[in-house]
Amino acid sequence: MSFFSNIAKIRSVLFKHRMLVLVFFLVSTVFLGYSASRIYLDAGFTKLLPMKHPFMKTYAHFQKDFGGANQILVALTVKKGDIFTPEFFTALRKATDDIFFIPGVDRSRVFSLWTPNVRYTEIIEGGIAAGNMIPDGFEPTPEGLEQVRQNILKSEYLGRLVANDFTSAMIACDLQEVDPTTGEKLDFIKVARELESVREKFAGENMDVHIIGFAKFIGDMVDGVAVTLGFFGAAFLSTLVIVFWYTQSIKYTILVVLNALTAVIWQVGLLSLFGYGIDPMGTLVPFLVFAIAISHGMQMVRGCMSEVFSGHTPVEAAENALKKLGIPSLTALVTDIIGFATILLIQIRIIQEMAIGASIGVAAIAIVDMFLLPMLLSYMSVDDAYRQKLKKRADFMAPLWRALSNVAERGWAAAIILIAVLLLVLGWNTSKQVRIGDSQAGVPELRSDSRYNLDTEAIISKFAIGVDSLVVFAESKPDACIDHDAMKYIDDFAWYMTGVAGVQSVESLPGVVKQLSAAWNEASLKWRVLSRNPQVLGQACWYVPSTSGLMNKNFSVMPVRIYTKDHRAETISHILNSAETYIAAHPSENVRMRFAGGNVGVMGATNQVVAKEQLPIVLYVYLATILFVLISFRSLPALLCILLPLGLVSVLGYAVMALLGIGLKVNTLPVVSLGVGVGVDYGIYLYSTLVALRWKSESLREAYEKTLNDTGNAILLTGISLGLATATWIFSPLKFQADMGILLTFLFIFNMVGAVFILPALARWILRKRRTSVQSNGVVPFKLSQNQKAPIKHSA
Repeated sequence: MSFFSNIAKIRSVLFKHRMLVLVFFLVSTVFLGYSASRIYLDAGFTKLLPMKHPFMKTYAHFQKDFGGANQILVALTVKKGDIFTPEFFTALRKATDDIFFIPGVDRSRVFSLWTPNVRYTEIIEGGIAAGNMIPDGFEPTPEGLEQVRQNILKSEYLGRLVANDFTSAMIACDLQEVDPTTGEKLDFIKVARELESVREKFAGENMDVHIIGFAKFIGDMVDGVAVTLGFFGAAFLSTLVIVFWYTQSIKYTILVVLNALTAVIWQVGLLSLFGYGIDPMGTLVPFLVFAIAISHGMQMVRGCMSEVFSGHTPVEAAENALKKLGIPSLTALVTDIIGFATILLIQIRIIQEMAIGASIGVAAIAIVDMFLLPMLLSYMSVDDAYRQKLKKRADFMAPLWRALSNVAERGWAAAIILIAVLLLVLGWNTSKQVRIGDSQAGVPELRSDSRYNLDTEAIISKFAIGVDSLVVFAESKPDACIDHDAMKYIDDFAWYMTGVAGVQSVESLPGVVKQLSAAWNEASLKWRVLSRNPQVLGQACWYVPSTSGLMNKNFSVMPVRIYTKDHRAETISHILNSAETYIAAHPSENVRMRFAGGNVGVMGATNQVVAKEQLPIVLYVYLATILFVLISFRSLPALLCILLPLGLVSVLGYAVMALLGIGLKVNTLPVVSLGVGVGVDYGIYLYSTLVALRWKSESLREAYEKTLNDTGNAILLTGISLGLATATWIFSPLKFQADMGILLTFLFIFNMVGAVFILPALARWILRKRRTSVQSNGVVPFKLSQNQKAPIKHSA
């Protein structure tokens, strides 16, 4: 009893010095509010990558020589005619210059018809001729433009930098993670704005500009977040209305919302204080913190209103509410924190940051709900008119609670459990169809009609290479380009991959060498082979530009670049499995094939990590929940009654994802796990009241009716208000937020439904029959202080 006695002493001291507690919270909130005002949007490419995955180690190892997956593509497209006009080439040159000087662009890896690293090679009577695509002294005359056309036809850049129908030309560049001019982390949002200024500058009556790449995607995400703030405002107002309906008091409504906003201020302020920003994909975390704070705040107000209804003074009501709800509330919040913290085990930085943000937020909720809100409630004077309002509302809701309490009867309980089992079977079978990774072409975080996805579609339709690539690094000894066996092995692999479903085209050094070999022999297909003569191979390789990305300086690494038709999860998985199967079946002594680079390699690594970690993470969340429920209730029936409805809703949540085509990936996995933490609160509050009232009631149905009278309004309205609030996200311009709005609405409402219907049905079959005392059964919801009364006779 010493632990609970100490809690009682601390509680007594706090209520004796209420004003000091409020002053502490006021000063702390002002300080953290200032800190929160300095928060910033923190977008980063490597944050999305599982850097400990073998693919990413390879990616990082070769990034300096071959660039990374953080690429920008800008395509200038004419609406009428073709690109061979003076106006177009002037615009292309100026656009190339503008992109070249954007901060963070790797200037050694800018590719355009106007850059000197884009060259053509041709066989002439006297040998081999090569030159810049646009020669020195170029004038946009008909003759000059025709010369550029011929140079393009002689090069490998048709379909890569120039559209197959000559209606578009592309500028490609790589971005660095650090701005070389400032030495600070690159601001992708600023880069996105610079790119958008290029669009505004050159898009016109006869020209469109299409831009894709991670930085532009982040810019569009930030624009969408700004629009989404309006939906957050709508969610806030709807929550305000429902809280007011529940409390029947403007003062109580203000307290609940103010308390929740304080928790959000503390969360954001602490994040800023610890040096964190908020990623655009993590903007939903503060709202979740607000939602959870509203949920727990309404429970505390419910407890206080119940005491007021029984005739206690505001101070007594607040202190008694804290006595009754302190342990179950702390249990729910600590369970949430531990559950969120388990997500840290996923070695992807953006997920870890979301886990840290959520954990800090719930810790802030625990502090303000356990200390700030009761102190504020203790100052709320209540008159007889307000008591009459509560009684009138209780009388109004009583028939509903009486009807719902029938679920605790044997027949109804059996039917509900049967329905739950059927839903579990159906949900489990459907949940197996959830895809790991993206389930659609384009960027699934944005809607299909967004500018970014339309630009992606336009580039794919105009160019042969596609926008998604997988790079397999063929590593061998120096000067391996003159080793026939090594070159033949790489070429065989590249040839095999061209026939794999989902592959659009393949580039490799041996393929270019074979083209040159045929070109030297009047383009005869008989000569399109790899010579066994080292000198001939070396001569051919000498003419391949070093900027092609097909080899490093000493020819010890020769990447095979595989362009894919899309980056759907099944496409990536099939291509990676095909490549790995081929390499395993055809081992080589002098060539090591290493996976993987390119954006498809990054996505493949991420998908593999999510696939590997998603089940253990959910299990860890449940294990943490099981642990703290057992510690608090010390009862197997309590565990089963609380956890089984939660597990059912989690399975059904996966089924909803499968039905809606929402892939399980970096930005959705945390939400699935967070849903467990949000949902467990309903069960803990409901069960703790039910089991306390069980021993003072004639039947379980009567105990459940009293439980609903006491907690029903808070639980029902919390689920509905949070469901309605997140439902506003469905209209967000950001597809991932719309999807999360659907998923969170489902989780909020159905966790509430599971607690209200399935928990008492399980209790009917799991709980022992009523005994004469609590001690005879040994099951207690939580430790009670000496002065605490377990039963609650009346309701707010």
